[in-house]
Amino acid sequence: MDLDVLNMFVIAGGTLAIPILAFVASFLLWPSALIRIYYWYWRRALGMQVRYATYDDYQFCYSYRGRPGYRPSILMLHGFSAHKDMWLSIVKFLPKNLHLICVDMPGHEGTTRSALDDYSISGQAKRIHQFVECIKLNRRPFHLVGTSMGGNVAGVYAAQYPEDICSLTLICPAGLPSTTDSKFIKQLRELHESERIDRIPLIPSTPEEMADMLKLCSYVRFKVPQQILQGLVDVRIPHNDFYRKLFLEIANEKSRHSLHENMNKIKAPTQVIWGKQDQVLDVSGASVLANAIPDCHVYILENCGHSVVVERPRKTANLILEFLALLHSMDNNKKQA
Repeated sequence: MDLDVLNMFVIAGGTLAIPILAFVASFLLWPSALIRIYYWYWRRALGMQVRYATYDDYQFCYSYRGRPGYRPSILMLHGFSAHKDMWLSIVKFLPKNLHLICVDMPGHEGTTRSALDDYSISGQAKRIHQFVECIKLNRRPFHLVGTSMGGNVAGVYAAQYPEDICSLTLICPAGLPSTTDSKFIKQLRELHESERIDRIPLIPSTPEEMADMLKLCSYVRFKVPQQILQGLVDVRIPHNDFYRKLFLEIANEKSRHSLHENMNKIKAPTQVIWGKQDQVLDVSGASVLANAIPDCHVYILENCGHSVVVERPRKTANLILEFLALLHSMDNNKKQA
């Protein structure tokens, strides 16, 4: 073989080896860094831009895509211990000309965390209202989407600030009493009786506990490598004390049934999406909302757990788009009548 050709292969092999070795080293030694890079790349690929908004001395972190247009803007509120990037799986299936905003909830990710802040559901709803006013999102009524804890906040927001929103999507929302105890509620009772309430199943501190949490939240059994489980735990551990404080706040008497206490005040057209096999919040909550909210559209997803956004992103995105299209058609019919 010609020496120049041999040298070319050596150089090419070395060039390829460097990023491959870097990837392997990151995967084995710093899986949490790899997870952060993954979200950064996914945001970039989907055209989501990260911005900050300040209200007095309080900072909100959010990502957005598109600009306000003739269709309502969509604001998305994530669940307990998650962050704005959890919506990326759904963003992937939404049109690029829709104006989307995904905000980090109070105390989460890039949004201010303060020991003096009110993390009750009503307190969080007030903070989200500050965010909405800060970015002037309520110049026109917008569509509000919330899941789990974020669904609780979204429902209370719709009740407290009805002029801000034109429609509402609640995905497996918290804040409702249930006639049937979920697996998660049973686990909490057992932990409380054994005085081990500090071991909340939604706050893992080991890869094994993370695997258990994923099984609790998902009907679909994802095969997650040990290193990724470790990375997911490493990302969360620095925040676990806050998550425990937050969980106790939203699970106490003031917030536990906030959505139930406010659902009769919700006047906006409402869509409820729930996984039939939800082991965190029992699916019976869907009928509670359907009976209380006028013009409530309920969709129960078969073979789906609590993590609807992750398990059925395409279906969820399509349901939201179909709901908005239906409302748009109804508005047009009213104008023509």
